[in-house]
Amino acid sequence: MQIVPRARLARRDDREQLAELVNAHLSAVIPGARVSVNTVLASLERQPEEYLVDPWVVERVTVVVEQLERVVAAAHLQRFADRPAVSDDYRGAGLVQWFLVVPEADSAADALLRACLAQLAAWDVRLAYADGQLPFPGVYGVPATWPHVRAALERGGFAWDGTAETVLLATTDSLPDPARAASAELTVRRTLGPAGVRLAAQRGGATVGFLELDLGAGRAERHAAGVRVAELADWDVDDEADASVLPWLLGQARDWLGLSEVHRLLVAEDAADAEALAQLTGLGFRELVTTARGWRRAIR
Repeated sequence: MQIVPRARLARRDDREQLAELVNAHLSAVIPGARVSVNTVLASLERQPEEYLVDPWVVERVTVVVEQLERVVAAAHLQRFADRPAVSDDYRGAGLVQWFLVVPEADSAADALLRACLAQLAAWDVRLAYADGQLPFPGVYGVPATWPHVRAALERGGFAWDGTAETVLLATTDSLPDPARAASAELTVRRTLGPAGVRLAAQRGGATVGFLELDLGAGRAERHAAGVRVAELADWDVDDEADASVLPWLLGQARDWLGLSEVHRLLVAEDAADAEALAQLTGLGFRELVTTARGWRRAIR
């Protein structure tokens, strides 16, 4: 007997299965990534880290697809306000913030897409975006490790016309050794920058490069025990002038991360920037996944 999947609004008693679906998709992108049930539930209500976009959201809905009493697919939708304070791209638009489905469950995926499109149409939004932004650093867009999600979105009429980024990961042990990268000419100046802890390399009082570490990315409720993650949120070094500055700065970052008991460092780069990717992989980073950002579909 064929069991027809059924789409419905999420209930509180779906929370464990929702978290299981989220963690299954996280694990295909970031090794060891796992979030708690409370983190998943909190992310359905607000995204305080999205301080610019989140205040524009006026409605949120979570839809699940159930089959044999199991949640096999789920999506979280947002509607943005139609008012002048909202940017042109988001004004009066909708967003499928994430769309998750058990692999090889095409009928469930299609049922979920139909329910999402029906909700977007009921909101009377002009345009809908789709993403895979989960409550863990480095997981957004549609990662290449989720081909089943990409196929479902394409069947539902979403098209990708954005950018591709490569997510890389380094352990602190794989970063340059600060002792070996020591330099008599360089000193570090540590301050708080716009994106996190700012480590600036200085020579003769002049800044010749910097990087910023977002240590808030690995909040305790967003990772499994023993897995702490920071993000290399920003960096700029004139490598043509001195190729030794970036390894030296990463050595300083390794030292600071070690003191912070953070063991992993994530960074995202333009997937087309072969030079930057080669530079980072040569300094201890490993490519994890390439993710496609910028999925959209006209609704009316």
